Amino acid sequence: MSVQVLSNVNVSFDNTEKAFKYKTDAELKEANFLFASMGYQWLVNIGSRLTPWALKVGLPIKGLIKKTVFKQFVGGETLEETIPVVKKLAEFGVGCILDYGVEGGNDGEIGFDHAADEFIKVINFAASQSSIPYMSIKVTGFARFGLLEKIDGTMAKESGSLIVKYNNTLLKLSAEEREEWARVESRMDKICTAAANKKIGVLVDAEETWIQDSVDALTCLAMDKYNKEVCIVFNTIQLYRHDRLAFLKLMHEAATERHFILGAKIVRGAYMEKERERASEQNYPSPIQPTKEATDVDYNAALTFCIEHIKNIDVIVASHNEYSNKLAIQLLNEKEIPLNHPHISFSQLYGMSDNITFNLAAAGAKVTKYLPFGPLDDVIPYLMRRAQENSSVSGQTGRELLLIKKEIKRRGI
Repeated sequence: MSVQVLSNVNVSFDNTEKAFKYKTDAELKEANFLFASMGYQWLVNIGSRLTPWALKVGLPIKGLIKKTVFKQFVGGETLEETIPVVKKLAEFGVGCILDYGVEGGNDGEIGFDHAADEFIKVINFAASQSSIPYMSIKVTGFARFGLLEKIDGTMAKESGSLIVKYNNTLLKLSAEEREEWARVESRMDKICTAAANKKIGVLVDAEETWIQDSVDALTCLAMDKYNKEVCIVFNTIQLYRHDRLAFLKLMHEAATERHFILGAKIVRGAYMEKERERASEQNYPSPIQPTKEATDVDYNAALTFCIEHIKNIDVIVASHNEYSNKLAIQLLNEKEIPLNHPHISFSQLYGMSDNITFNLAAAGAKVTKYLPFGPLDDVIPYLMRRAQENSSVSGQTGRELLLIKKEIKRRGI
């Protein structure tokens, strides 16, 4: 079946009928109540502190959590529980990125092997559903943090390209550490082989700066192996770091030289406070951009670079920023690149920015929701982050509430 070419497309993110068509009146009212509640900073602060404690001591609050923030932001506790959400999104042309926050660190090597197996289970499940093109992994799920940190620190002292520094660093590890790292490489290869066989994209999450170089090297080597014809492996580029735009360009040079497709999921970032605190405590320059505006400038520059080199960069525009999404559409139009070009897709978190997601989907773009799933206790940290980032009335909550209320008024409910 031929693919319709979609060019010179204009998309409005103000159309609430398209944005919330997938929600019933009752679900829309529930979302309105939840986002209104998250507008109270004091309430979110208290909830963020008390919820983990209440769960730990066994207070009966799981039912309340599952009916509110869990329902809004998480697909379910198991893969099977995500199916209704996946199918509902698919009805409106929206795919999913499955994310299981599996942690293998508590049980050592056995736990790491289990984590890799769990990621492969997610890949197999994704392949059984027609609207799940991607899944995400965290290298810290199947590799010891301390080893990643040692490799990263040693790489920082080396000169040359990322891979040259990586190879030189491995020579300086102890025999035991090299054996341990070989098991990490084997787990990564098993995951990517399964994904390639099933044609499911693997999005490698970004990590803290003090282990990111080791993650980047592992991911770059996987891209070199698996991205020769189609893009299977994607690295996550956090543009709130002031060095990532330059890094993206270096990776593109490597991809061009080595003849592989660069997979790039571009995001603004997720570890800002932790990064700044550590830099201050250890007295080294902060890796974080000096201002929000600087982050925006680099994000949009990265987006522009990816579209300019769309022939051998497969980019996922992972953003809740309306301007950046509109810029992507504008650039595609200017360069006469179809909106549904196979090397560009868009993504937002499940439960947020539906006005962007569903209006893009209605225009024919390839768009996904990042859909976390897992046992309630395991996803609490994720839920607390969503509540915290939505607690500023001048920020996300204000925008979400405005759109929800607009749709409630339009429906007359």
